[in-house]
Amino acid sequence: MSGSIVIVGAGIAGVAAAYHLAVRHGCRDVKLVEAENPLSMTSDKSTEAYRNWWPGPDGAMTAYMNRSIDLLEELARGSGNRFNMNRRGYLFASADATRAPWLIEMAELAARHGGGAARVHGSAATSAYSPAPDAAFDAPLAGADILTDPALIRRHFPYLNGNTKVVAHVRRAGWLSAQQLGMMMLEAAREAGVRLVRGRATRVETRGDRVSGVRVALAAGGEELLAADSAVLASGPLVKEMASLAGLTLPTFAEPHYKISWKDSERVVPRDAPMMIWLDPQQLPWHAEEREALAADATTRWLTEPFPGGAHGRPDGSGSTGTVLALYNYKNEQAEVVFPLPESEHYGEITLRGMTTMVPGLQVYLDRGARPYVDGGYYMKTPDNRPLIGPTPVAGLHLSCCYSGFGIMASQAGADLLTAHLLDKPLPSHADAFALARFSDPVHLARIATWGDGGQL
Repeated sequence: MSGSIVIVGAGIAGVAAAYHLAVRHGCRDVKLVEAENPLSMTSDKSTEAYRNWWPGPDGAMTAYMNRSIDLLEELARGSGNRFNMNRRGYLFASADATRAPWLIEMAELAARHGGGAARVHGSAATSAYSPAPDAAFDAPLAGADILTDPALIRRHFPYLNGNTKVVAHVRRAGWLSAQQLGMMMLEAAREAGVRLVRGRATRVETRGDRVSGVRVALAAGGEELLAADSAVLASGPLVKEMASLAGLTLPTFAEPHYKISWKDSERVVPRDAPMMIWLDPQQLPWHAEEREALAADATTRWLTEPFPGGAHGRPDGSGSTGTVLALYNYKNEQAEVVFPLPESEHYGEITLRGMTTMVPGLQVYLDRGARPYVDGGYYMKTPDNRPLIGPTPVAGLHLSCCYSGFGIMASQAGADLLTAHLLDKPLPSHADAFALARFSDPVHLARIATWGDGGQL
């Protein structure tokens, strides 16, 4: 075994690491340090979705996510699906028929990377396509279905914009309850002997050139030095600050991201709908008088100008208690990490309006003056938008961080890979794609400049 291990951060990455070490591998001296309530900084701000559809110049992210989904399904089977995992899929939609070849190309690329077969459905009369909305979380269907017949699209997705010309339904995808998943792992980890230390890490201690412990300012007062043969920084938005305690500078930056939710009292979005993503740029739908007034004011004119594609959302809950969750990353700007998260002006209004372009029935909530609930967190990103998992130049100090906007879905493969590093087990073929050392490789740095789509929604 690896001796004593201290994990700094009890978000989904830290909790998953503790679970894998203690429950899956029997490590008996694992401590989890957290100043706030576990899973409360950003892990509970997620859309809780997962997918194995990843672009990029290689198949590393697809292999990684397939492994993570395998492990999620294993947890779901073992717990009676306590965290409500489904496989309703992701639905990429467009009113631009010329996007069909591109979506087919993306599906074929995903297939080459191991994401499952690409299937094209060009005729409503002959297609065998089925959305399978109630398919079990471990249903065998993977890959993607590309629907290019508007009549077929309307048959299966009548709530979409009537001008929708093409959709891609990614099948090994869906969502789950991140809070239930996290708490299930935390409970099992603590039962296996993991100690939750309530406090804030203030220093990574070293002896010679190796980690010897983590000093913690305890929430109850005083401090404690936690002896450690290995330490893991799984600190989410605070990881740069935590890395500096060990003299490390990480190639990472923060972006604030928000989401909205509101009660779908009119049941506009069917409860069995997939995650929906509108690919097309748009101008937000305003009434003529609203548009004229906004355009006349220099501070609001931007609200009448073109917005990018990418508005996306999904149903949550069931029946009369059901809600809609939605995100629209219409601007991605680096920022310093500050809590509470600064307000994003007009975000709720913009995102709801952006969603009505894809699902026109949601207009009813604009007409009623609905005010969605807004929350959010920070995406901690690297230049190639891939995580940092594994060792650092400080012997014994490891990373499990920079999960951008996909921490929930990536948590299991991240913990699995981290554990392999910590316990000197065989590493998967994709391990180097997530190692800190890649940012010391000039070939990789040059490659990033032509990386293309990093897969962020």
